[in-house]
Amino acid sequence: MRIGVLALQGAFAEHMSAIERIGAEAPPVRLPDQLDSLDGLVIPGGESTSILTLMKSFGLVQALRERAQAGLPVMGTCAGMICLASEVSGSDMATLALMDITVDRNSFGRQIDSFQTAVSVPALGQEPFPAVFIRAPSISRVGEGVGVMATLPDGVVVGCRQANLIALAFHPEITDDLRLHRYFLSLAMG
Repeated sequence: MRIGVLALQGAFAEHMSAIERIGAEAPPVRLPDQLDSLDGLVIPGGESTSILTLMKSFGLVQALRERAQAGLPVMGTCAGMICLASEVSGSDMATLALMDITVDRNSFGRQIDSFQTAVSVPALGQEPFPAVFIRAPSISRVGEGVGVMATLPDGVVVGCRQANLIALAFHPEITDDLRLHRYFLSLAMG
């Protein structure tokens, strides 16, 4: 299995390491033709405006949009979630617009307000997931055909799945818990 990681900006090295630890190849992706040999793709956290600008510069926006619409599994974490969203609250940001969700950027405050908490992710079982939130977004609207995948104890939505797409507000790659990467790998395996 080859789960590529968009390696333009952000926490791509940590995702590559997590994917390799679960037994899959994790090639870095920077150009459109590198999407061709993949079974899945991770868009990491980082700075969403920078990631989207670089994707446009490298010709990745349309290529990735087409492959995702054709069924390529894609998981976006933190800024990657913003990239996947169809709408960003209070912004006219041009995203990939692949998931029918609205996200709120920096929903939990600035870098200094970062935190870790247990998140309910029923698809992973009863044990909560140790989610790390760093200048994290949240999901304020979930559209038709989008399933809520993860919530905070107060009910705030921090993870969704729409067919072959997963969007997470937090950073699973910086914990020792590999369940979300395994879940994504199982999705990519069909």
